[in-house]
Amino acid sequence: METTPEMLLHFPCGVAMKNRFMLAPMTNTQSFEDGRLSDDEYHWLTMRAKGQFGLVMTCASHVQEIGKGFPGQLGIFSDQHITGHQRLSAGIKTHGSLAVIQLHHAGMRSPAELIGQAPVCPSDSGKHGARGLSLQEVQQLRDDFIKAALRAKESGYDGVEVHGAHGYILTQFLSSKINHRTDEYGGGLTNRARLLFEIVNGIRTACGPEFLLGVRLSPERFGMDLLEVKEVCQRLIDEGQIDFLDISLWDCFKLPHEEQFQDKSLLAHFADLDFKQVLWTVAGKIQTGKQVREILDAGVDFVSIGRSGILHHDFPLKVMEDPDFTPTDTPVSKAYLRQEGLGEKFIKYMQRWEGFVG
Repeated sequence: METTPEMLLHFPCGVAMKNRFMLAPMTNTQSFEDGRLSDDEYHWLTMRAKGQFGLVMTCASHVQEIGKGFPGQLGIFSDQHITGHQRLSAGIKTHGSLAVIQLHHAGMRSPAELIGQAPVCPSDSGKHGARGLSLQEVQQLRDDFIKAALRAKESGYDGVEVHGAHGYILTQFLSSKINHRTDEYGGGLTNRARLLFEIVNGIRTACGPEFLLGVRLSPERFGMDLLEVKEVCQRLIDEGQIDFLDISLWDCFKLPHEEQFQDKSLLAHFADLDFKQVLWTVAGKIQTGKQVREILDAGVDFVSIGRSGILHHDFPLKVMEDPDFTPTDTPVSKAYLRQEGLGEKFIKYMQRWEGFVG
């Protein structure tokens, strides 16, 4: 049977998603500097739920104060954040969307001027001015990811996604080029992946079998090795603790960066995995109705939408009504983005994207 974007989807934990559209977790710099939710962030995300994204994911939300990755980041490292998250999760769920928070720590990518100290890393990095974590600090980091997931559950979220992509701290542990530890969290892939698996297993134990749990990974850049990332993915699937994998490909239609793997697309490499009951999504330049269909036809369970979700808060509705829908051309005006629910800080951030804001 052909998969269409409006079809219902069931996760292994029992949670249902009303269609195949997820709002990608996107940096937007519009919450308060202490990590509390702002009205702008609330408006931006609930407007996407109203626009019928089946799953609305927050921006990366840091689990430790020193894990902050960008100004105005939404935090979940303290109980003081719970009230805001309760409001946000309820606002998203009002429209029948799943509310999911992405758990994050920037590691060596935390700007020192933002956190007031040297950023942390699996091992010392002179290039990034980062210091290596002690064994006790690694264990504390694991526990803080798990505590953040418990806060998310208390806040009413349907689930969490563990951010292991894009060069942030869990990527740094996975990378043999960055992680030079000599204890049980460094060395071979099993050791480098240990922290990720301890976090995943800890969240599942703490939050229970009916809590939606996903992991985001990216197979390229930041010292990632395609075959190692595929091996980690297959192990996550085989161990049966997660509900979905979110593979950030940068571009879903491109060939792998490494020449020896260019016999097929990057997407096809991941389609080769035996997903069993675990669902998967991909992100990277899925911008039109035609591309949504192409990705679903490739066997992906649901699509992760970024750019087109910024341009059209109701992108899912538009594609379900018109399978050939193409988003409005860029650049767009600031007034247009305001109308689509972006706050002033988010609009300013979007000016970094070449040719996006006129």
